[in-house]
Amino acid sequence: MGLFSFLTKEIAIDLGTANTIIIFNDKVVVDEPSIVAIERNTGKIIAVGKKAMMMHGKTHENIKTIRPLRDGVIADFQATEFMIRELIKMVGIKSTLFPPALKMVICIPSGITEVEERAVKDSAEQAGAKDVRLIHEPMAAAIGIGIDVLEPTGNMVIDIGGGTTEIAVIALGGIVNSKSIRIAGDDLSLDIQEYMRKQHNINIGERSSEKIKIEVGSAMTEIDNPPEDYAVHGRDMLTGIPKEITVNYAEIAQCLDKTLAKIEAAVLNALEMTPPELSADIFRTGIYLAGGGSLLRGFDKRLQLKTKLPIHIADDPLRAVARGTGIALKNFNKFPFLIK
Repeated sequence: MGLFSFLTKEIAIDLGTANTIIIFNDKVVVDEPSIVAIERNTGKIIAVGKKAMMMHGKTHENIKTIRPLRDGVIADFQATEFMIRELIKMVGIKSTLFPPALKMVICIPSGITEVEERAVKDSAEQAGAKDVRLIHEPMAAAIGIGIDVLEPTGNMVIDIGGGTTEIAVIALGGIVNSKSIRIAGDDLSLDIQEYMRKQHNINIGERSSEKIKIEVGSAMTEIDNPPEDYAVHGRDMLTGIPKEITVNYAEIAQCLDKTLAKIEAAVLNALEMTPPELSADIFRTGIYLAGGGSLLRGFDKRLQLKTKLPIHIADDPLRAVARGTGIALKNFNKFPFLIK
């Protein structure tokens, strides 16, 4: 404990393609979409998070909205730095005479390069962090689900986020083998947009396709408790006039099929690469799902039919990774898998 240790504030950040979650004092204090709105002429930040999301797809020429993270990595360095800084302000850390030194654990995809890793660290340091550690997403998800990652037992975790799907086999506090594919929630939304154009001659935006995915998205054409049909509003591609059409879960399941098949193939590939002793463990423990993609209706059942293994969905899968990052923050110097 240093003399000024009371000035050190600890925060855990799950820096996601779709949402960024910040944990401070063991509580989720910020849960905002990863998006910023910028004034083109001056480069000034107008809004971050939910406010910027409300502007997304509705801006005039002097305002642009940027999603600074693409496929789980930083696509726009400056916008990411701005976003982290603004979201940290939302935490509401009271500043005394001296600005507090921030100690951070940030979550990153397991498949990113060293350069991309460096970019995350630099962004955090520019935003005021004095000490930064990184943790891989599947490891954070496993901790957040409640798995004892230090045990000599194999566990398979699949984290389906906005930009990446992370598949990892974890044992003895390390990732034995992992597969990170840049196919996830954003691709499912794009599939829906394309389907609406081709099948219904209607143009819809990113936010509308996300809403369809939540309201009537499904991984199978036959599910228990199917959702009601959903009314979609968009622009008719022939006349240019706004119109409404109704879609049901079965047709959305068909349009998402190809992308979901790619995720399944990656899961089977990861299982093939798993050492036999750990395969035996996975047969007993099953597969754990986290991330927003695991909420897609019927996906667990579809995966179960494909792998013949028990599938468990995490409690509150959207925040499982953030919870794990928060626990890693408490054990800042104890966990061997935190990257310096």
